Amino acid sequence: MERRKFIRNVGIGSLFLPLNPFGSITTNVSENIPKDIIIPKGLKPGDTIGIISPASAIFETEPYEIARESFEAMGLKVKFGDFTKSRYGHLAGTDEERAMELMEMFKNDEIEAIIALRGGSGAARILDKLDYEVIAKNPKIFIGYSDITALHLAIHKKTGLVTFHGPVAVSTWNSFSASHLKKLLFEKEAVLFENPSEKGDQLAQINNRIRTITPGIAKGQLLGGNLSVLTGIMGTPYFPEDWQGKILYLEDIGEKIYAVDRMMSQLKLGGVLEQIGGFVFGKCTDCEPGGSGYGSLTLEEVIDHYIKPLGIPAFTGAMIGHIDDNVTLPNGIPAEINANAGTIELLMPAVK
Repeated sequence: MERRKFIRNVGIGSLFLPLNPFGSITTNVSENIPKDIIIPKGLKPGDTIGIISPASAIFETEPYEIARESFEAMGLKVKFGDFTKSRYGHLAGTDEERAMELMEMFKNDEIEAIIALRGGSGAARILDKLDYEVIAKNPKIFIGYSDITALHLAIHKKTGLVTFHGPVAVSTWNSFSASHLKKLLFEKEAVLFENPSEKGDQLAQINNRIRTITPGIAKGQLLGGNLSVLTGIMGTPYFPEDWQGKILYLEDIGEKIYAVDRMMSQLKLGGVLEQIGGFVFGKCTDCEPGGSGYGSLTLEEVIDHYIKPLGIPAFTGAMIGHIDDNVTLPNGIPAEINANAGTIELLMPAVK
């Protein structure tokens, strides 16, 4: 049934798709730069980055100091939001305070970029309290991951602004993560994302391996984020409806495998998977079987169950997720994935 559905969706146009050197189908969407996206300005030394807390709170002082020092080391000035240290239960202030803080950063002409202090939970609570018209008129770099996925998807849906799924302010800003951000946002490169080669004294690479699900090359706009947060806002006015030809990328942490299966099923039943042109799964950190009765599918079996029947280029293991070596990906920018090599290459700079 899935094979028939795939053939029906591809149609006769698939007969004219070129083959890649590995003999698998190369899918192509429009080569033109999307006209429905807004590209923010890049960064330069001396610019000011605003740090906000749109989700969970941090209760210690040291993370704030480390965040400031990390961005100052990149040559940036730092301004914390007015409510960054506010408290409302586990949240960094009330919904109104967190929404106001984000909007003030977009309206402040002295702020060139905005980054979330951390993720956690609670970002979806402020989606209906943001002024998306103001955001569209004041386009800026906006960075974060995990729970911040809700804001990325809502801003993409409502404005078309290119936002960045990447480390939060209190993440581990090592040379790997920092260099990717600098290439992307300072040097304005069309970055090639690939896993580090770390064989060491081993004959084969052990860590950060790529696993090809379906070989091939696909081109399309990048869009995705945290799996549980992404599926959590499906069916709302803040969830993108158009996934046609897009490259869906996902990551997660601490989810049981049966829960991952449930969420992947939701993507299928919601019509997202049948639209996409390529698929990348990063890391599912601490995703264990737990609570599954007599047995459990493996994470590999779950992903393959939903993705293999699509027949689109797909791979897992990219450096995306709750890990120290975390890349920064731009939502809305056209990219090319090579599922054989496990690479993601931007087809244009993500900032101007």
